[in-house]
Amino acid sequence: MAAPGFWDRPDQARTVVEEMRALKRWTDPYTDLRRRATEAIELAQLAEDDSDPEFAESLREEVRALAAGVEALELRNMLQGPDDARSALVTIHPGAGGTESQDWAEMLMRMYTRWAERHGYRVEILDLLQGDEAGIKSVTLEITGEYAYGYLKAEKGVHRLVRISPFDAQARRHTSFASVFVYPVVDDTIQVDLRDEDIEMEVFRASGAGGQHVNKTSSAVRLRHLPSGLVVSCQQERSQHKNKATAMKMLRAALYQRAVEEREKKRAEVEATKTDNSWGNQIRSYVFQPYTMVNDHRTELKVGDVQAVMDGDLDEFIETYLKKFGGKAA
Repeated sequence: MAAPGFWDRPDQARTVVEEMRALKRWTDPYTDLRRRATEAIELAQLAEDDSDPEFAESLREEVRALAAGVEALELRNMLQGPDDARSALVTIHPGAGGTESQDWAEMLMRMYTRWAERHGYRVEILDLLQGDEAGIKSVTLEITGEYAYGYLKAEKGVHRLVRISPFDAQARRHTSFASVFVYPVVDDTIQVDLRDEDIEMEVFRASGAGGQHVNKTSSAVRLRHLPSGLVVSCQQERSQHKNKATAMKMLRAALYQRAVEEREKKRAEVEATKTDNSWGNQIRSYVFQPYTMVNDHRTELKVGDVQAVMDGDLDEFIETYLKKFGGKAA
């Protein structure tokens, strides 16, 4: 990068810098693990002549930490798709069922927010439409951090809830559905064919709980991509300009993901590979009554602590999915 003329071609320079950063994501953890392993071997040799139990226990702790580091690196090795290292956009829509399904969608929003916070990712609500009585009608979250998309792509599909409804006066058991879409966040280095004449923009007043948080002007923005029919909206900012910029980012991500899915669909048709994990397929069931169980139907992994899962403990499901399908769509 210090070479003369390196930045004369900014687009090419940014590509080289991104490739270098991608390589360092692999080499840095490997170099660190190798260094720590060498130090552990040296400590083990010293421990042969040292009868201090605390020293021996600290060595065992370091070995356990090294094993965990190797496992994490092996898991990341499964995330070698062209978009896996990117941040993610997560969109949640309730299925039929009114308030019950809208409440389930909000529970999923909280679950993914808690998962992201556990991993140190930044979560931002780009678009949120509250339910009439409870829950939400839709939400789009931007989860920012390395490999957020690589991990969360395992969550794409329909999620099913079985519980005694808190909205049913007769305390009957209800089944609800909500759909989750996951897109990679694309940046300026990704070329998406997006022409102004293909975009129809509508402005409207942001909805909310009332008071000072409701816009008095039409600052919310809805964009419709005419060739594809894709629609996105953003109403989180008070500035129409900022909402439009965010909506454009959401639209670019959705179009890019559609192109990727079309490419993968054609490849799957040629190779006649695994079951299609398309929109509408149920991937996981969350049962609260008459027993507690979360069952992933793709991997057959079952976890009994449903409350821990709803608090964001999704790593076992994600890791099992990646190990079974090698980071590819199931």
